Amino acid sequence: MIPTHEWLLFIGAALLMVLTPGPNMIYLISRSICQGRTAGVTSLLGVVGGFLVHMSAAAIGLTALFMAVPLAYDLLKWAGAGYLMWLAWQAVKPGARSPFEPRELAPDSPRKLVLMGFLTSVLNPKVAVFYLSVLPQFISPENGSVLAQSLALGLTQIAVSFSVNLLIALFAAGIAGWFVRYPLWLMLQRYVMGFVLAGLALRLVQEQRRTV
Repeated sequence: MIPTHEWLLFIGAALLMVLTPGPNMIYLISRSICQGRTAGVTSLLGVVGGFLVHMSAAAIGLTALFMAVPLAYDLLKWAGAGYLMWLAWQAVKPGARSPFEPRELAPDSPRKLVLMGFLTSVLNPKVAVFYLSVLPQFISPENGSVLAQSLALGLTQIAVSFSVNLLIALFAAGIAGWFVRYPLWLMLQRYVMGFVLAGLALRLVQEQRRTV
């Protein structure tokens, strides 16, 4: 059994991770504003599915394999960087509009919303790095089954992420209302978001592979 103080420390680490702006947060905000709270919450289900993949991989040791085998890690890293660059282009391309700008869109099907949320989450090597570098620090063989501890910590991280992202999806419309009153910031936000995403992609491809 994981000691209570260790579990609370892990919750803090998981909270810091989910509060750090990234593709998951941006995608959920854009879906919630463009298509409504229901679409945002539906997309969140896909994001959680991506976390389940990373958790399962960490629990059975596949995440360590990604970090140890150059080809496996590089494929995941480049896939994630490519998706970030695609999001950046969507933000700054001619005729693009801010995801915070209220607009009418043809609604995507629940299946597509879940799929896009899943891809946003699972194609993020940063999540794999979190599970490899942070989660093991809270596991000790003296506390019982390593697999059970991995699953318990992974489910804790998912619960924290789900709770925070659910609030983001539900209240994203308030952000849109603010931008309606200050339209100049819509354009500035769009370009800032694009450059930040591109910077994250470049930083990701330059990141060195960790060894275990």
